[in-house]
Amino acid sequence: MSVLPASSREWHLVSRPHGWPVPADFALRETPVTEPAEGRILVRNVHFSVDPYMRGRMNDVKSYVPPFKLDHPMDGGAVGEVVASNAEGFAVGDHVLHGLGWREYADVPAQHATKVDPELAPLSAYLGVLGMPGLTAYAGLFEVASFKEGDAVFVSGAAGAVGSQVGQMARLRGASRVIGSAGSDEKVKWLVEELGFDAAFNYKNGPVKDQLREAAPDGIDVYFDNVGGDHLEAAISSLNVHGRATICGMIAQYNDTEPVPGPRNMALIIGKRLRLQGILVGDHYGLQPQFVDEVGGWLRSGELKYGETFVEGIENGVDAFLGMLRGDNTGKMIVSATR
Repeated sequence: MSVLPASSREWHLVSRPHGWPVPADFALRETPVTEPAEGRILVRNVHFSVDPYMRGRMNDVKSYVPPFKLDHPMDGGAVGEVVASNAEGFAVGDHVLHGLGWREYADVPAQHATKVDPELAPLSAYLGVLGMPGLTAYAGLFEVASFKEGDAVFVSGAAGAVGSQVGQMARLRGASRVIGSAGSDEKVKWLVEELGFDAAFNYKNGPVKDQLREAAPDGIDVYFDNVGGDHLEAAISSLNVHGRATICGMIAQYNDTEPVPGPRNMALIIGKRLRLQGILVGDHYGLQPQFVDEVGGWLRSGELKYGETFVEGIENGVDAFLGMLRGDNTGKMIVSATR
């Protein structure tokens, strides 16, 4: 057993946000570090993930995932190094992916940890392109949206962890046209020049409906929605007959305190025979082997690229989360937790 630190810092939710979260809703606290019990491992987290879905977990409402408990450590995806093991099959020095992020050291049940190989890809990639966001993109495009070669695809939030992968995967599988929206001219440039999108636009530069129509004059066949609101309304207008939409996220309204009006053009769903379907990645873990095989191949060949935005230090974890909600990140937002 290696020498363990006396304590670990971890982020607790101390009050439920009303609207936009503020730093006072969170507290960074110290907790003792002890040797793991039988069947458990102690992991020094190298990186942890901050994701849009975590905002919903801060509300005390029934949902597909339980809310965060007040005055308890928050959780989420993390990768790290095993520093003590009391579980068969895990040794000190192994690297693992697990679900107890937002802390420096995690006491993890061994059955909830997955070994990862830092030689195959950087550890951070297992939180993004090879992790939950990548699988969400893959399943949402190919299984939920029933993508087929020749489809024209529009992705909102296209410079984020999921959206940036959706557009590239569509291109690699033979899309006729890939369009993305993002929140800055710099991100638009990245999508077109680095990731190979056929067109992209800054949704802050004018009505989304008009910019989408200009970018996709022949309409779209698939819409991958990470934003909701005016983007969903615009997509319904531009979708061709028998178009499909994967509803993955609606970050535009996560912090609203009043109900938001739905798209005003939903009658078009009838005549166009559109299909709008939500996705939860947990329903699609059966695709994991296929996903790792195909996406791993694209990564090795250099055909698929990914962006990461790193925030250093666990003490900056909440700032990273709030920045992600504002769209400060390009690609996956990741907190490097080590000190």
